[in-house]
Amino acid sequence: MQPLDAHAAENLRYIRGAMERAASFTAVPGWGGVAMGATALAAAFRARQETSPQRWLGVWLLEACVALVIGVAAMALKARRSGSTLSSGPARRFLLTLTPPIGAGAVLTLALEREGLVTLLPGVWLLLYGTAVVTGGAMSVRPVLAMGALCMLLGCAALASPAAWGTAYMAAGFGGLHVGFGLVIARRHGG
Repeated sequence: MQPLDAHAAENLRYIRGAMERAASFTAVPGWGGVAMGATALAAAFRARQETSPQRWLGVWLLEACVALVIGVAAMALKARRSGSTLSSGPARRFLLTLTPPIGAGAVLTLALEREGLVTLLPGVWLLLYGTAVVTGGAMSVRPVLAMGALCMLLGCAALASPAAWGTAYMAAGFGGLHVGFGLVIARRHGG
């Protein structure tokens, strides 16, 4: 028979673990989203001026790197302010669900570029990024889920629209949606 304090400690560990598994990831950075959206709008402006598909792609790949740095830094800062880490259970699950669709987008980028189908990238990127955000948003605050769904819709629309509209869709999805939802998250969910 276990002593009462050992039994209580075991129960507390179980409860703590269950709460961590059930918790949502709240360190999605609203202000980081606004910054990511602003850089995407600047990238859209620059990409519109490019005349070759490879240079257009280069602008957006650079923007993806900039957005990644902003997003990770903003998440880490918000997590630290809330007393959690990016290695906590909810954060780890959020990042694990976000990663596969982003990885698929990277692979498809290489394949589509190789085949000269760069004009399909806005729709593919928005659709897969939206998928990543929806899956991650299932463990986060509700606006994240809504933003992901809207990105997916924009991706579908981009794939059904003339290729010349691709940069406008990128500006709307990666720029406008990030700014708008970033402001909502910043106001309602602590920055």
